[in-house]
Amino acid sequence: MEEKKKDSGFVIKDKRHSGESAEDKPPEETKETASEEKQEKSRQISDDESNYPPVNFTNFVLSLSTSALFHFGDFAEEEGETPHKNLPAAKQTIDILDMLNEKTKGNLNENESKLIQGVLYELKMRYVKEKG
Repeated sequence: MEEKKKDSGFVIKDKRHSGESAEDKPPEETKETASEEKQEKSRQISDDESNYPPVNFTNFVLSLSTSALFHFGDFAEEEGETPHKNLPAAKQTIDILDMLNEKTKGNLNENESKLIQGVLYELKMRYVKEKG
C-alpha cells in the first residue's frame, strides 16, 4: 500500500491496485444492513413519488400558475408567516408561460390550449391590477 502524507496531516491510502485484507473489508453484517437501508430508502422514494400528480402539460401549466400566485403574495412560504409579494418574479413566471404558449402553438390539444390561454389571461390581468 502506498501512503502519502500531506501538509494538512491527512493520510491518503491508495488501495486501487493492492489486495484488501480481511481487516480492510467491512463485516458482512454491515453490508447486509447497508443493503437493507438502501431498500428502505428506495421504498420511501417510491412512496414519496406516488404522492405527486403525474407529469403532463396540464399539471406543468398549473404548477407555473401556482408559482405566479405565490409571487403575488397569495400564499405564505410557511404556515403562520405573512405572505410577501414579488412582482418581478410573478412577471417572469407569466413570461415563461407566455413563451411556452408561443413555442407549443399547433402542438396542443384543444383543452391544453384553452387552459394555457385562460391561465395567461387571468395572470396578466392580475399583474396589471397588482402593478396598479
